[in-house]
Amino acid sequence: MKVIFLQDVKGQGKKGEIKDLSEGYVRNFLLPKNLVKIASEGNVKTLDMQKASEDKRKQQEKENAIALGKKLEELVVIVKAKAGEGGRLFGAITSKQIADSLAKLGYKIDKRKIELDEPIRSLGTTQVPVKLHPEVKGTLKVQTVEE
Repeated sequence: MKVIFLQDVKGQGKKGEIKDLSEGYVRNFLLPKNLVKIASEGNVKTLDMQKASEDKRKQQEKENAIALGKKLEELVVIVKAKAGEGGRLFGAITSKQIADSLAKLGYKIDKRKIELDEPIRSLGTTQVPVKLHPEVKGTLKVQTVEE
C-alpha cells in the first residue's frame, strides 16, 4: 500500500516521502496515529505543490540573505569601549555587543550568527564573519573606538 509520510517515522521514512508499506502496518498503526496518509492521486499532487512552494520559499530566503550580506559588507559598525595605554581594552567586545550595535542601525541579526572566534580586545577595525543562511556568509567590519 503506497503512503505519504506526514511525519518522520524511525526506520520507515521521512516527512513528505512516498513509500510502499504492508497494508496491516499502515491500517493498524500508522493511519490511527496520523503518521501517514494514503498516496492517492490528489494527495500526491498536493504534496508536489507543497514541495514546490517550500522550494520557492527557501530560494527567496537565500536571495534575501545574499542581499543582506552585500549591505553588511559596505557597513562599518562602531562600538565604543574603555581602553588603556597601547589600545588594549578594559574587557572585550563580544558578539552580543556587536548584535546590539547592529540592532541600533536597524539590522536584526542574532548574536549566535556572528562568528566571532574570540572577543575583540583591542582598538581598531576587525573583519567579523556572519552566517546569514546555511549557504550564505557575509563579512562585517567592526571598528572599536575609545569611549
